[in-house]
Amino acid sequence: MPAWQIALIVVGVILVALVLWFIATYNSFVALRNRVEEAWRQIDVELNRRHDLIPNLVETVKGYAAHERGTLEAITNARASAVSAGADRAQQVQSENMLTEAIGRLFAVAEQYPQLQADANFRQLQSDLTATEDRIANGRRYYNAVVREFNTKLETFPASIVGSMTGFRRATYFEAQGAQRENVQVDFGQGGGARPSAGSADAGAGSAQYGPPQGQPQGYTGQQPGQGGPHGYTGQQGQGGQYGGQPGGPQGYPPQSPQQ
Repeated sequence: MPAWQIALIVVGVILVALVLWFIATYNSFVALRNRVEEAWRQIDVELNRRHDLIPNLVETVKGYAAHERGTLEAITNARASAVSAGADRAQQVQSENMLTEAIGRLFAVAEQYPQLQADANFRQLQSDLTATEDRIANGRRYYNAVVREFNTKLETFPASIVGSMTGFRRATYFEAQGAQRENVQVDFGQGGGARPSAGSADAGAGSAQYGPPQGQPQGYTGQQPGQGGPHGYTGQQGQGGQYGGQPGGPQGYPPQSPQQ
């Protein structure tokens, strides 16, 4: 066989291999992007539930602490900002973090009103909101894990070449900010007032395994009941996302040792 034919075959094999690699890499980006979007949808379900709980909570607090006008207005404005954040992920994250901080301040105020804490409606709203916050924290852990995987692949050579050529962009993390890292939840026990929990906003009481939500191939195992929140998320399926690409695709503080 002439040398030119051998060279032609070699070049053809290389070209075919490159095309197959390009397609496989692009498809992996699409799969990761869709996982990011699905993970966010699981969080969004709980964020919307939190938005729905806030007005009733504010009205209940007004009945006992109407003069706490500044705190009530702050949480109302934070909710309005979160609801109207639009599709920009960074703006959504910022608005939701502001709402989380406002909720924490409202619960801190509630400590000063024993009659408010004894109100059955208020306690039910506390319970519902605390469970929702647990699910948001669990969903945030999984979402950030998928975002990290997506962004790492997008920045790794040679996959980064495919990513830049096909228009994929970095995904936005959903990170806790400021006071949320220290006071993530407020635990209203049956016999006492509010106790702020410590630690990272993503620490929780227990642990959660990263993985897709229920119904996804790898399965998602959240925290067991009683260890930080219910497990499992439900959400609507969908495609697309803001990352581009072509179509196709608390625990309390540890006890201190006694002073010597």
